[in-house]
Amino acid sequence: MRYQKLGNSGLLVSELGLGTMLFGDSSSRGTSKEDAIRMLDMYLDHGGNHVDTANVYGDSELILGEALREKQRDRIVLASKVRFPPGGNTDPNGRGLSRKHILDAVENSLKLLQTDYLDLYYFHMWDPLTPIAESIRAMEDLIRDGKVRYWGVSNFKAWHIMKAAGVADQLGANRCIAAQYQYSLIKRDIEYEYADLCLQEGLGLVPWGALGQGFLTGKYKPEEAPTEGRIGGADDSWEETWARRNTARNWETLRVVFEVAEAHEVPPSQVALAWLCHQPWVGSALIGARTLKQFEDNLQAKDVVLTSEEVQRLTDASTLPEMYPYRMMQEYSNREEQRR
Repeated sequence: MRYQKLGNSGLLVSELGLGTMLFGDSSSRGTSKEDAIRMLDMYLDHGGNHVDTANVYGDSELILGEALREKQRDRIVLASKVRFPPGGNTDPNGRGLSRKHILDAVENSLKLLQTDYLDLYYFHMWDPLTPIAESIRAMEDLIRDGKVRYWGVSNFKAWHIMKAAGVADQLGANRCIAAQYQYSLIKRDIEYEYADLCLQEGLGLVPWGALGQGFLTGKYKPEEAPTEGRIGGADDSWEETWARRNTARNWETLRVVFEVAEAHEVPPSQVALAWLCHQPWVGSALIGARTLKQFEDNLQAKDVVLTSEEVQRLTDASTLPEMYPYRMMQEYSNREEQRR
């Protein structure tokens, strides 16, 4: 397993992180406690050190707390999140990014995880009700008290991140070092803004949904819409739906993924993950799976080395639609480059 800095920090994380959202999920797509613990052991045995959870991931924090109790805590980069109400909490102060909720939530997460500190703590989504300065001050207090080492953001608009950075600078506080977003060969929207933002402002991108909720494993067919799982639901308002996967562009992308996978004699999922790890703004790509076999296959992506030509083929096949002003800016930049 290779390691790299997470954003503009000295924190080293493995290129593949362990996503634990399905740990203890009682649905058909969930991972049992026993298999979750086996996955954690398998991940650590392969050299992984970055474990990601959240206070709204069902029993994930509870299971991790029991599983990590006998591990070398200082060798693990443990991340959790705060923003949403866990377990159907109806308390109006049991959500958001207020000082009260952040401090209450971190104490509960530390208790469940059976640890004294979190290496990385995310704001899970922007809170329009709470001044960002209040949230940053609360995070700074947690860092000063040793309960949190670094902080990150997820589901913030690009200007939210820049505002948070500006406020942190004004307060003399620590900036965030990580940004967690959905990102894969079939979901590259964030490249319009966040790729440059991460590189310029020193954030490590931590992708989730790296396999497009199973689409990039090749298990789906255009003429057979799934009726189960995360993308098989009837609610088209959900982020990961069949309607957002079943496109000509995505099937063409998958075709190229299969060709590259055949050349390397590996499953297509490993090629999709390897492509992510080649992106310079990616700090650590989260992997997870329902079964142990799927997880073991995903872990092997660390051994897949794509050529620059293969990376470009995959990039071209999944290219983003033209969008103003990005196309115009890129065209002008290309012309300026030719003049030099």
